[in-house]
Amino acid sequence: MMKTEPLNLTQEWDKTFPKGNKAEHCKVTFVNHFGITLAADMYIPKGVTGKLPAIAVSGPFGACKEQSSGLYAQEMAERGFLTIAFDPSFTGESGGFPRAMHSPDIDVEDFQAAVDFLACCDKVDPERIGIIGICGWGGMALQTACIDTRIKATVVSTMYDMSRVAGNGYFDSADSKEARQAARKAINARRTEDFHNGNYARAGGVVDPLPDDAPFFVKDYYDYYKTQRGYHPRSLNSNEGWAASTGTSLMNTRLFTYAGEIDSAVLMIHGEKAHSCYMSRDAFKLLKGDNKELVIIPGAVHTDLYDRKDIIPFDKIQKFMEAYLK
Repeated sequence: MMKTEPLNLTQEWDKTFPKGNKAEHCKVTFVNHFGITLAADMYIPKGVTGKLPAIAVSGPFGACKEQSSGLYAQEMAERGFLTIAFDPSFTGESGGFPRAMHSPDIDVEDFQAAVDFLACCDKVDPERIGIIGICGWGGMALQTACIDTRIKATVVSTMYDMSRVAGNGYFDSADSKEARQAARKAINARRTEDFHNGNYARAGGVVDPLPDDAPFFVKDYYDYYKTQRGYHPRSLNSNEGWAASTGTSLMNTRLFTYAGEIDSAVLMIHGEKAHSCYMSRDAFKLLKGDNKELVIIPGAVHTDLYDRKDIIPFDKIQKFMEAYLK
């Protein structure tokens, strides 16, 4: 039996979105291959019998399952899928120490562990499993689809390629040896300082207070993570952020090397006005096959696809999942 670690799971409803009445909700846990116990919210459609198609959801990068991923999971459960929204390792209610760390290898493993759990769930048809990744976890979802053949369909929403941002900067503005070397030196100096101090300094979440001259995408994040709309006490982006010394793992491990070998279906969704839209456009060019689709939502910005149910194309997502998880 795999060893699990005790987790302190909140039982009351503490999401940033209202509880629906078409799906049952409960907390579940499962273990990844690094021995870390992950916490998830499971949503099961009411009044449905038999083995169900299932979807694992995570993201955005630095968020918690009580935010955007939970909203997606509940919505898709109300549309007939058994879903789980999970906290990645070292974050939220999931286990792992030290806190607020990440690695692309562990990030992908977390998605695979979620598929392990769903494939062995007695309510799930293991031949009908999909995943949804939002923002930075959209990139991790696409990376997972490169390796996990059990996944029949992947939805990537308002995607960030976190390795590209770590290595090239926003909008590829720091894509040079000199810029990367400066980043490496800063992170490695931080590691030395952390070891000396005996703790891991945090990088800070979304900037607060918001400067008057902040670029729009920073204001966009603030409007979600730092206001009643999306703030959550367990969200890294809403509070102290990731550990400051984590950036080199993403810089050193580029995503999507084998994206052209994904045989399963992929739906990529992005807002036309999102500062991050170039990442989905470029990643989509790597995909092959007639079961791949890129949908650009007119006028939408990055965080519109976090929680704006009037903008997120859930009808499209439902039809896509039904087609490929049939």
